Amino acid sequence: MWFRRKQRNRRLSREHVLDVQLRSSVVRAARSRRVALALGVAFGALFGVYLLWRVGNWGLNQLLYENKAFAIGAVEVQTDGVLALEQLRRWAGVKAGANLLALDLAEVKRNLEYVPFIASAAVERVLPNTLRLRVTEREPIAQAHLPRPRAGGGVDLVVYQLDGAGFVMPPLDPRYRSTPLFQPEPPLPLVAGVNPYDLQPGRRVESPGLKGALQFIAAFDHSPMFGLTDLRRIDVGAPEVLVVTTGQGSVITFGLENFERQLLRWREIRDAGARYQKAIASLDLAVTNNIPARWLEASAVPRGPQKPTPPARAKRKHV
Repeated sequence: MWFRRKQRNRRLSREHVLDVQLRSSVVRAARSRRVALALGVAFGALFGVYLLWRVGNWGLNQLLYENKAFAIGAVEVQTDGVLALEQLRRWAGVKAGANLLALDLAEVKRNLEYVPFIASAAVERVLPNTLRLRVTEREPIAQAHLPRPRAGGGVDLVVYQLDGAGFVMPPLDPRYRSTPLFQPEPPLPLVAGVNPYDLQPGRRVESPGLKGALQFIAAFDHSPMFGLTDLRRIDVGAPEVLVVTTGQGSVITFGLENFERQLLRWREIRDAGARYQKAIASLDLAVTNNIPARWLEASAVPRGPQKPTPPARAKRKHV
C-alpha cells in the first residue's frame, strides 16, 4: 500500500495532440465554394421549373387554347320564355371564333344573369366547337307605377314589374321578343302605396308589404277564388294589411299571414251571398271574428272572368 500510485484527474492533465493549423484564406475559399454550389443548385432547379412551365404553357396554347379546331362555330340557346335567341347571344358576350376551351364560362353566366329579365343561366361546353346556353326567364306577376319628374315640367309614370321572388325589372322591350305581340296581354295587378325607395331596378324588394302582396298573388292563383274574380289593385300603404280591389269593384282587406285560410273564407262568404243574390262590396278578412262585410245586389256587379285553371306559363325551348 506504501508503493500504490495515486490516480490523477485526466481532465487536469495535458496530453500532446497533433496541431494542424490551416490558413484562413483556405477556409474562406472552401466555404465560398460550398455557398456557390448551393446557389448554383437552387438556381438550376428554379430555371428548370421555369423552363418546364414555359414549355408546358406553349404546348397548351398550341394544342388547346390557340387550336383552331376548338374555335366556337355554333352557340346553341334554349330558353323557357319569350326572349329572342339572337338577343340572348348578344347578351352572352361571346365573340365569333373565340376558343371554346379558353372561354371563361363564369363570365358568360354573369353576363346573362346581369340582364334583369333572366333569372338564371347555365353555360356548357360541347366539344369540339359548340357552346350551349340554357336560360330561365323571370315571369312578372305584378306591376308598380312610380312618378318621375319630367325635364320640361310635369310628371311621368315609370312602370316597374315584379316577379314572384320580388325582383324588380322594367317592362320587356318588344324588340327583345322572339315573336311580336298580336294582342295585348292581360294587365298585371297594380301594387299601390309603394315607397319609391323600396323599388330598385335589378334588386329584390325588402318591404314586408310588397313581399306580402307577391305572396298573396301566388296564393290567389291556386285558391278557390281564382276564375271567379280578378285582381286589379293591391294597396300596401296600410301597415299589417293588404287592401285588394277586384275587377268587379269589391274591396277586400287581408292580413299578411295565412292567405290560404283567408281566401277560403272569402269563397265561403261569397257563396253564401250568392244564394241571396248578393255580391260583396267590402269585406275585412284581417278580422278573425265577426267579419265586417257590406253587400250589393248581384245584378249591379259585373261578371267575373271565366278562367277554369290557374295561369300556366307556356314553356318553350328555342334552339
